[in-house]
Amino acid sequence: MTATPFTRNVSDRHRVRNILLTVLTYLLAAAFLFPLVWMFMAAFKTEAQAFAAPPVFSFMPILDNFERALPGYLPALKNSLIAAVGSTILAFILGLPAAFALAVYPPRRAQGILTWMLSTKFMPAVGVIVPLFLLFRNMQLLDTLPGLILMYTTMNLPLVVWMMHSYMTEIPFAIYEAAKVDGATVGQEFFRIALPLSTPGMAATALLCLIFAWNEVFFALNLTSSNAAPLSVFIGSFKTSMGLFWAQLSAAAVLTVLPVLIFGWVAQRQLVRGLSFGAVK
Repeated sequence: MTATPFTRNVSDRHRVRNILLTVLTYLLAAAFLFPLVWMFMAAFKTEAQAFAAPPVFSFMPILDNFERALPGYLPALKNSLIAAVGSTILAFILGLPAAFALAVYPPRRAQGILTWMLSTKFMPAVGVIVPLFLLFRNMQLLDTLPGLILMYTTMNLPLVVWMMHSYMTEIPFAIYEAAKVDGATVGQEFFRIALPLSTPGMAATALLCLIFAWNEVFFALNLTSSNAAPLSVFIGSFKTSMGLFWAQLSAAAVLTVLPVLIFGWVAQRQLVRGLSFGAVK
């Protein structure tokens, strides 16, 4: 079939549009990656090179910044791992039964309950830090890992309930009805049907909870000081009264983001599968 001038024009327009979209995609990716690239470069510079203006692009890489950052990095890494993993597990223990109940056996005001839980995320963190600080002080939870785990659990609990509720509502209700006919209890429905069929959603939700807990700064800065200080507080320690040690700070930031980048890269297939299963549409 011979192409007409009209079809050729349409094809040319589609080709140009695809090229422009591709170029725009690469530009956006470069814009997002540029701060990371700049941080990685600064981590291998001297302090003078990191502060130089105009910027220094040709330099001999050094590892001194990592050697200086490593002693304080390991205790903070341990605190971040314990707080992030512990809060994620606790949020799942509390949130999964709630999500199951709201999805499979919803009360009359289930939507109102979900909206109320989500509304707790709307309040600015600075608006609740004073009562939280006083509460943690009276309960002797300041600068402790149990206190940090509890704080991160309350922060991520609405996320777990909302996302897992969305996943569990995607499961056909006929499966639960068939299980009831076979004599399954509510507990068996939860453990043998809801949880196995929601595995992709659980993986995606767990990854998001870990990332949010790992990146949290405000509560960690105000509720911890030394004993339970996570990596976010450790990075801030490089800004002192003597000035900002930019190269050392960049090295500490590189060490901080590497675990999340590696874990996200490894789990990206499961994350995409989980997000496309029902939570984000």
